[in-house]
Amino acid sequence: MLRVDDGRLVRGRRSRERILTAARELFREQGFDGATLRAIAARAGMGASSIYRHVRSKEELLVEELAVRQEEAWRRFRAADDRSRPVRERLLAFFARQHELLSEDADLTTIALRALTHPEARVARRVLALHDRTIGLLAEILQSGRARGDLARDADVLLGARALFHAALGARIAWANGLLSAEGCAAGVASSVELLFRGLAAPAARDPSGGSASAP
Repeated sequence: MLRVDDGRLVRGRRSRERILTAARELFREQGFDGATLRAIAARAGMGASSIYRHVRSKEELLVEELAVRQEEAWRRFRAADDRSRPVRERLLAFFARQHELLSEDADLTTIALRALTHPEARVARRVLALHDRTIGLLAEILQSGRARGDLARDADVLLGARALFHAALGARIAWANGLLSAEGCAAGVASSVELLFRGLAAPAARDPSGGSASAP
């Protein structure tokens, strides 16, 4: 049995889709800061006041776009993923798919970070939720690697996932601010993966006979 408000719900979804399409176009043409909600509303074919029934801020629209690209990155990764490959290779493949999509627009990184301190708390919560989802999915890859013996049995996969996420985010911040090229950003993320697997600690010193060197 159809609900009496089904028509309104469908129209609401269509209006939001038009708004998101218009926002993507204007963000691409004018940059995030150059596009206004009034201009987005006009491009979407609605009045300036009408847009506020669907969204409250430009940050909200950008976070929606970020979520769409994140899901697309995971879709592409899953479609090509071979779970029999070493976990290091799987991680690098995921970050490559993610970089392909995020490198198309630097605003996605810089404005998403700005949104974390935005007075509209629900925007910040949405960004943090996206971060947590990525960390959880990275932990999933690490967990499967630990199960197959690619990682130490006592490896903390959640801490590892957080370290990988923040290393990648740091590289994207530098890229978005013009301190790294897109290629340099991708290389920085790959180096972070390699460093995490290699570790920073020096191997245990050994005496010439092959045993562990004793302390003086």
